[in-house]
Amino acid sequence: MFDFFKKSGKLDAKGIREAVLQFIKEELQQLDGGEGSSLQTISVYLAPDEDERFLYEAALYNGDLERLREDVQRIADNFALDLPLSWQLTLNFEQELPAGTLRTNELKAALKLIMSAAPEAAASLIPHAYNASLTVLKGKAERDVYPLKAAETKRLNIGREVQIQANDGSFRINHIAFPEDPAFESNKYISRQHAHIEWDSSSASFRLFADEGGVPPGNKTKIRNGQDESVYKLNSTQVGYPLKDDDQIILGDAAILQFTLDIN
Repeated sequence: MFDFFKKSGKLDAKGIREAVLQFIKEELQQLDGGEGSSLQTISVYLAPDEDERFLYEAALYNGDLERLREDVQRIADNFALDLPLSWQLTLNFEQELPAGTLRTNELKAALKLIMSAAPEAAASLIPHAYNASLTVLKGKAERDVYPLKAAETKRLNIGREVQIQANDGSFRINHIAFPEDPAFESNKYISRQHAHIEWDSSSASFRLFADEGGVPPGNKTKIRNGQDESVYKLNSTQVGYPLKDDDQIILGDAAILQFTLDIN
């Protein structure tokens, strides 16, 4: 890989972005035999020193995954890789790069390309064995704990009030609802259409998506990683975040839900 930092002699945001995209491009080129259509997720891992982290964050659009995804999609289009429309991108800041990932000498970065399971492998995931729960740590919802069952979870809406009418006249039902009540003033900072959770059988994970009321410039949707306490912001309604054990979902800085995974 070309050393993007030799000319200037120092690390800069533009060089980091170009190096990350070059790294991704080189790995995606390995999928030119038709394997691109099986790509499910590109996971990017970064482990910069503390004094470099702000440069890495700026280089990757400060967590705007949709912009970064567009850059990667252009690379895939240039090589006619025919990625599926539903492919996902995750960005993870870690203290150390995870084992079993693709590495580059140019950056403190690693990649993991997750491919769709073959039909027989997917069947072996046994979705009904995956259960989880959401516990309300902050804010006032209708219940304190919400069980999640993979076999039954199609889409669970999260928002203020149980039933609201959308702009098109249809009604949305919030399965995890925060009542609009003067006694719970902080609930007003949760959007009526804030977020939702879906079970993704291909990756055996519950994914959190921000809805139109939960992305900028409206209220925010964030996840605090339960392992390293890093915080991720959802800036797009199209990119889902795979929830992991002990993650915390933060809604408009007004409510916090603890995600606990139970795999039987």
